[in-house]
Amino acid sequence: MKIALILTSHDQLGNTGHKTGFWLEEFAAPYYVFKDAGATLTLASPLGGQPPLDPASDTPDTQTDATKRFKQDPAAQQALAHTVKLDTIKAADFDAIFYPGGHGPLWDLAEDKHSIALLEKAYAAGKPVAVVCHAPGVLRHVKAANGEPLVKGKAVTGFTNTEEEAVHLTKVVPFLVEDMLKENGGTYSKKADWQPYVVTAGNLITGQNPASSELAAEEVLQQLKK
Repeated sequence: MKIALILTSHDQLGNTGHKTGFWLEEFAAPYYVFKDAGATLTLASPLGGQPPLDPASDTPDTQTDATKRFKQDPAAQQALAHTVKLDTIKAADFDAIFYPGGHGPLWDLAEDKHSIALLEKAYAAGKPVAVVCHAPGVLRHVKAANGEPLVKGKAVTGFTNTEEEAVHLTKVVPFLVEDMLKENGGTYSKKADWQPYVVTAGNLITGQNPASSELAAEEVLQQLKK
């Protein structure tokens, strides 16, 4: 079982002067769900090397069992520090693809041609494609085989507008995930802010927020067992 985790390389939170990147829980939770299931993991990012960590995801109140485990796991830290470049991997080499969120993907992965191609090929091959929190934003330009947006007519979720308002970033992000999914024809649904929620539409798996990352990873494993 080979799974690719794709992380952002973008570290600037718009023009705020603050840092962003990937969300620690959304990496750590699926990392251990997959590792504990015996998966072989490949970590990739547009620039390769150490992806930037969103500092807001590494505060005392955002720690989870998975993030605490990561901080005590030198091997996992080494793996994260040496992601391969995204343009060197192929969908054909993996059984599933998983994208953690954080705000970073809205700037780089959403526009990255290699990411778009990876998602289109993996989905078309029937492989589980999972995106969580802000990572559904990477579907912005992804097309189905008929040339229409991949999410058109499909049940999806992702970081809500009200969750973005709660962190005061609606005027900073390049686009709102909820709005984009609706504009591209997705059948969008959500739970109350910050509650875990995962939606499955065939082999497309979307999660609403950080609390949804472990559930999304478990859904990937369920699909791989079929």
